[in-house]
Amino acid sequence: MNNPPRLSFASDYMEGAHPDILRRLSETNLLPTPGYGADQFTAAARDKIREACAAPQAEVHLLVGGTQANAVVISSLLRPYQGVIAPDTGHISVHEAGAIEAGGHKVLTLPHRFGKITAGQIRELLDRYRGDETRDHMVMPGMVYLSQPTEYGTLYTAAELREISALCREAGIPLYIDGARLAYALACPENDLTLPELARLCDVFYIGGTKCGALFGEAVVFPRPGLIPHFFSIIKQRGALLAKGRLLGLQFDTLFTDGLYLRVGRPAIDAAHRIRRALKENGYRLFFDTPTNQIFCVLENRQLERLAQWVDFGFWEKQDQSHTVVRFATSWATRPEDAEALAALLARERDR
Repeated sequence: MNNPPRLSFASDYMEGAHPDILRRLSETNLLPTPGYGADQFTAAARDKIREACAAPQAEVHLLVGGTQANAVVISSLLRPYQGVIAPDTGHISVHEAGAIEAGGHKVLTLPHRFGKITAGQIRELLDRYRGDETRDHMVMPGMVYLSQPTEYGTLYTAAELREISALCREAGIPLYIDGARLAYALACPENDLTLPELARLCDVFYIGGTKCGALFGEAVVFPRPGLIPHFFSIIKQRGALLAKGRLLGLQFDTLFTDGLYLRVGRPAIDAAHRIRRALKENGYRLFFDTPTNQIFCVLENRQLERLAQWVDFGFWEKQDQSHTVVRFATSWATRPEDAEALAALLARERDR
């Protein structure tokens, strides 16, 4: 009997780039342009992002990757004695190799619930700091970091983000949103946060490209300009500025042409929905239900060993000696037949 082809659901940046991006890169390959983002493609991308965010005065900076974006933004916003509030599952706390700490700032973590933290938790931390008579010896909370979607594929609602934003403005601290997977949030039917509302509620956020159809790159947006003076120079200083900036500009120009960024995540959402349904139908236990492109499932050791023969997925955490939480991640490039092949494999393994 022929073995089924190996399926890839390990992450959402395993493929190259959306065909429209590759086509435009090829078409413009020999066109000389100014460097460091002074080219016409980057100018067009900035204008289109401003329009999509309904923020005509916004500063838009294109950086090469998410860790660089997080490290540069956070280190630039904080004073030397301040730290950044984040969920304990936040990317800056778990999966960036201490990049924030390497920049001299502490990540002040709060316990998550399904990847999220609340305005109440943030207020309690701020009140605790302010009420501490030894606070001059402590790390001052200086900003809030969230991600949309979260590391667990969950979504902040508009109401939740409005409450957190209001608290941050009352406290005089910036709110920063990591949008590495923002296209998948925007494509999700359960989402009620638009780009214009993100721009109204955040002091800075970034629009993910690397995981959302681009070869690489993220667009950092300051809806109200001037928050970080000389940010371009800081990007350069931190080694996150691309000399051939046209490569970033052209990709985001393409993603924000004819609403592509709002559509590019839809195949991932549709495929994730099909996989989620197949897992439930075949008796697999979800770690918890998520609406976006990341599906977390609890596998018994034997199930894990067998599925790993045919499927690439992410190992998330050991639940106990007999069970492991794994992640299936779909992407902009996931085809319906990929999801159906995984569904068929799950049914076959159930009947063994």
